[in-house]
Amino acid sequence: MIYYLIIINVIAFLLYGIDKYLAIKNKRRISEYHLLVLSLFGGCIGSILGMKVFHHKTKKLKFWIINILFTILWILYLVPIN
Repeated sequence: MIYYLIIINVIAFLLYGIDKYLAIKNKRRISEYHLLVLSLFGGCIGSILGMKVFHHKTKKLKFWIINILFTILWILYLVPIN
């Protein structure tokens, strides 16, 4: 599971950087849907880091809320409750 989470977060981080580059160059972009689906499948930390590092989608409240929500849900899923 740890390898999966590392890989999905690296992919999410890189895709935020690629989408920012494409936005600057006025080229066809990665859809918001696909960026958010990465968070759903565990790439929420990579997405948040990508937003911060690349200054991309930081003004869209929807991205902050969804990424933070999915981060909380993944933490609750991964941390065993005794």
